[in-house]
Amino acid sequence: MKTGLILGAYLGVTLLVTLTASVAAKASALEEAITGGKAKLNVRYRYEHVDQSNTLKNAEASTVRSRLGYGTGDFHGVAAYLEFENTTAVGAEDYNSGVNGKTAYSVVADPELSEINQAYVKWSALPATQLKYGRQVINLDNQRFIGAVGWRQNEQTFDAFSMVSKSLLDTMITYAHLSNANRITGGNAEMSSDLLNVGYSGWSVGTLSGYAYLLDYDKAASQSTQTYGARFTGGSMPGGKTKILYGAEFAQQSDYGKNPASFNLNYMLAELGGMWRGVTAKLGYEVLEGDGTHSIQTPLATLHAFNGWADQFLTTPANGLQDAFLNVGGAAAGMKLMAVYHDFSANKGGGDYGTEWDFQAVKKIGKLYTLIAKYAAYSAGAAAGKVDTNKLWLVGQVSF
Repeated sequence: MKTGLILGAYLGVTLLVTLTASVAAKASALEEAITGGKAKLNVRYRYEHVDQSNTLKNAEASTVRSRLGYGTGDFHGVAAYLEFENTTAVGAEDYNSGVNGKTAYSVVADPELSEINQAYVKWSALPATQLKYGRQVINLDNQRFIGAVGWRQNEQTFDAFSMVSKSLLDTMITYAHLSNANRITGGNAEMSSDLLNVGYSGWSVGTLSGYAYLLDYDKAASQSTQTYGARFTGGSMPGGKTKILYGAEFAQQSDYGKNPASFNLNYMLAELGGMWRGVTAKLGYEVLEGDGTHSIQTPLATLHAFNGWADQFLTTPANGLQDAFLNVGGAAAGMKLMAVYHDFSANKGGGDYGTEWDFQAVKKIGKLYTLIAKYAAYSAGAAAGKVDTNKLWLVGQVSF
């Protein structure tokens, strides 16, 4: 009896020590995951000047955007990320931010704002697959339909569940269900939307992606659309230091959900160019169809990157838009230089929408600092219903 009691006590103590050690090890691993993560800091100052040939006063916007984030390490495949964002006007707020009521000035869509920019939990335990839930950035393909609008001080994020899987050879599958879009001016667009994008990069000649974007807005049914499309981009080296670049995209967009309208419109893009001794030149032609009442719309896109940096066609006109453009870029004096020319016209009726010249110079200083000078000059056409617009940006950024 005495021996049995001793043996039982010994086994009990051993089990207790083992459990305690296991709990302590797990607690230690969790603590290490939380405290052993990585912090991120990005501060961007921007001066933006807007001069338009109308009765509006010239806009002078001087703003600082600060973004501070922290991502934990993994704990059994689970990690979290939290990011705060603040945009503050420096000096006089002589511009119309879209929400500050200063409608006598031209628009610079950078309102003063503080918010949680991102806040999500991700799970990476499945092979080559990552699940993410919460407020997050989603960029698909070249961001023509879905993007974060990274040029503006307050970027666009989504309250969403997303999955990115690379478990199939040379294939990336992205799915997301969106419940809300956090817009660049601080507003919300509540929705129940589904995004699917499948890309295949196993060919030496280029990458093919197919997509379905089903946007169903809760409070703006007239904006609900379904878009199905395919995109192919690539390049080939015929010899020497020359590279041929090419790309093509086609999509169809129609009404979806509770949208009371009925339409079916096409989106088309063709690009051809080359690279020689560090200089890249590309000709492109983009068509967003319009029937006079409805037109192809891309409300969740990174719109600033398309159809001119003067942002005159963020909303596609009812008669659609045709954009013939030439893009030339290269490096000189330690800077990346770019010049773009656009010729705009109506898709329906061929009316003249005007032309635009865009110029940009980017200077990297070490790994942390970036300087940018950028200029856009839009000359309105007779059918555009717009005015001549010139914009200048000076940017300084530091990232840790």
